[in-house]
Amino acid sequence: MTTVETRTVEYPADGLTMTGHLALPAGAGLRPAVLVGPEGTGLNDFQRRRADALAELGYVALAFDINGGRWFTDPEKMLAHVTPLLADPDRMRDIGHAALDVLRAEPRTDPDRIAAVGYGTGGAIALELGRDGVNLRAIGTVNATTTGRPGEAARIRCPVWAGVGSEDPIMPPAQRDAFAAEMQAAGVDWRLVVYGGALHAFHHPPVDQAVLPGVGYHPRHAQRAWRDIVGLLAECLPVTESATASALPSS
Repeated sequence: MTTVETRTVEYPADGLTMTGHLALPAGAGLRPAVLVGPEGTGLNDFQRRRADALAELGYVALAFDINGGRWFTDPEKMLAHVTPLLADPDRMRDIGHAALDVLRAEPRTDPDRIAAVGYGTGGAIALELGRDGVNLRAIGTVNATTTGRPGEAARIRCPVWAGVGSEDPIMPPAQRDAFAAEMQAAGVDWRLVVYGGALHAFHHPPVDQAVLPGVGYHPRHAQRAWRDIVGLLAECLPVTESATASALPSS
């Protein structure tokens, strides 16, 4: 396994002090970079390991924060924080831009070769960066088939990949259809993968906390979604030097 360097980075956003996790690949010189957005519950060790796994593949990766360092164990408190955020594209963009500034400030980052991937709320933030016209090489989301303000998807300048569980009650078929219609009308290069039998947050291993109805882990589809994201990056943001690690980080 390739050795990576990691460090905690603090930065202001959304009136909070965010605590992100930066992972750097071995070697020297500029590398392509990836923003990694977390679920609404916040940034935990599993999500930090997503950034580490991408660094093992040769990317500079920043797992960014959305909750000011908090990890919500109470679903109701999480929803109280996240629901207004998801309804406010400008707040989401501010959070995304603040993280993007941190990633671009890293000397190893190639500022012209950056992608954004995200899960749940973090995926919605990645999409809003695209709708804001940010120069990204790819956007990948899981459980984040959110739609934006009318006409703004036309500003997306890169391929968009979205994955969602077929049984996800938070992102139901009507929401998936609206997302697909938005992307198609805007002329975006988009793909939507529906993972059969999967619930919301199917990509995240169980944690010791209460969960909302319709949320559940599906290990087989979690691995498939991770491979699909890695494949998206390999297509749109290739690392020139050979790299190994392609498995989903363990729980």
